[in-house]
Amino acid sequence: MNYRVFSKTGEKISLLGFGCMRLPVLGGVHEKIDEAESVKMIRYAIDNGVNYVDTAYMYHGGNSEIVLGKALKDGYREKVLLADKFPIVFAKTAEDVPRIFDEQLKRLDVDCIDMYLMHNIHEGSWNTVKNLDLMAFFNEKQAQGLIKHKGFSYHGGTFDLFKEVIDAFPWDFCQIQLNYMDVKVQAGVEGLKYAVSKGVPVVIMEPLKGGKLTDVLPESIRKYWDGVEIKRTPAERALRWVANFPEVLTMLSGMSTFEQTEENIRVLSDADANMLSENELSVIAKVADEYNKLSPYSCTACRYCMPCPVGLDIPGLIEMRNEATIFECPEKISFAIQSFIRPLPSTCEACKACEEKCPQHLPIADIMAESAEMFE
Repeated sequence: MNYRVFSKTGEKISLLGFGCMRLPVLGGVHEKIDEAESVKMIRYAIDNGVNYVDTAYMYHGGNSEIVLGKALKDGYREKVLLADKFPIVFAKTAEDVPRIFDEQLKRLDVDCIDMYLMHNIHEGSWNTVKNLDLMAFFNEKQAQGLIKHKGFSYHGGTFDLFKEVIDAFPWDFCQIQLNYMDVKVQAGVEGLKYAVSKGVPVVIMEPLKGGKLTDVLPESIRKYWDGVEIKRTPAERALRWVANFPEVLTMLSGMSTFEQTEENIRVLSDADANMLSENELSVIAKVADEYNKLSPYSCTACRYCMPCPVGLDIPGLIEMRNEATIFECPEKISFAIQSFIRPLPSTCEACKACEEKCPQHLPIADIMAESAEMFE
C-alpha cells in the first residue's frame, strides 16, 4: 500500500481509505448491513495496509457506525485513523449537538474519533455551522481529547463558497468530491489546490463517482479505452487518475464486495503521483467529456436525499433514468419500472425536501416527473 504524509502530524496515511457508505447489505435493503462480510472486508483492508476508515451518522440508516465499531474490535482500532462526521442537517438546536456526538461515540464504542468532520457543508448548512457555533464545539471536544483533528466535507455548489469555508477556521483537513468527470463540480481541482496552498490536507470522496465509472461501459466509452496502450480496469483508471495528484492525502472508496476491496488495494499499492502518461491523461479527459454528454443527471447515489416522504427510491430511479439514455434502452427500463418498482415515479408530490439535501443540486422533482412521462 502506498502512503502519503499527513502534514499536521507527520503520520503516514494509506492512499486508499475504506469508506463505509456502501457496505454489503442483505436482501437489497440499504439499512440491513451484512455484518459478517463487512467486518471481514474492513479487517482484510487493514491487514493489507489500509489505515484510514470513514463513516458517518446517517450511513446505512445509522448502522454503519455500529458495524464499523465492531470491525475495529480485537486490536484493529489501534491500527487506523477513524473518521466520522457530524450531521449538520440533524442539528436543529444547540442541545442537539452534544447529544448527537455522544450517540456517535456510543455507536462506535470508542472514546475518541481521530478525524471528525462537519458533514455536507453547502450554501444552506454553512449558515447552521455559524449559527450553532459548531467550531467552538469542535474546539472543545478537541481540547478534551475526544477528537484529534477537525475538518469538513464539502458539497456546496461553488468554488467561492469552498474558499470562504477554508478561510473561515483553522481546519486540520477537509474532504471533497473529485473524479475525472467532476473536475469542476463543487470544489473541484481548483479547490484541491487551494486547500493545500492554505496548509489544509485533502481527503477525496467519490473517486469512482459512486461506482458509475466502473459499471457496464457504453460502446463509445469502450472505444476510447481500447485506444490506450496500457490496459487497465475502469476502477483502476479512475483511482489512478485521483492518485496522480500529489496534493491528495487519501481517497475513500465505498466498497461493497470483497473483490472490490482486493482490487482497490492492488491498484493503490502501485499507483502514485505523476505516474500517468500524457496519452493516458488525454484519453481520460475525452472519456470524461463523453460520459458527461451521455449522462443527463450526475447522481452519485450518496442517498442524502433519502428517505423520501412518499417512499420513492430516488437514487435508484435516477440511475434508471440515466441508464435509459447512456445505454439506449428506454424500453427495457420502462418494463423494469412498471413491473418491479413501487412506488412509481409519478407518486412524487414535488415537495422538494430531497432537493434541499442533494449535494449535486439535482432537480429531483423534475426528474421524477420526466421519468413518469418517459417510463409510465
